Amino acid sequence: QVQLVESGGGSVQAGGSLRLSCAASGYTSRRYCMGWFRQAPGKAREWVAAFFTGGLGTAYADSVKGRFTISQDNAKNTLYLQMNSLKPEDTAMYYCAARATYGGSCTRFYEYNVWGQGTQVTVSA
Repeated sequence: QVQLVESGGGSVQAGGSLRLSCAASGYTSRRYCMGWFRQAPGKAREWVAAFFTGGLGTAYADSVKGRFTISQDNAKNTLYLQMNSLKPEDTAMYYCAARATYGGSCTRFYEYNVWGQGTQVTVSA
């Protein structure tokens, strides 16, 4: 059974940093992409960043570009999201997700078929 487990969330002041981790287990085949999404109370789930396997690169939402970095450690089967210069508007539940099939933009929640349970990030002013 495929599982994604996030960790690393917490509470920080504006301008601070956090690194989220997403440990993947149970995979027997290659993933096309993995992504991070976030959802604040009363708001829709928002795409944050995507990591394309096989050296195909990364992509970021404009709201986090230049502040967040997505990366993957293949040996540890773990996806990361380094978040710097955090702002109060970054406060949300953060989810990682995986897409097995090739193709797509990997920027929409319905493109992903496996999700983690989420980790809370709270940024105070």
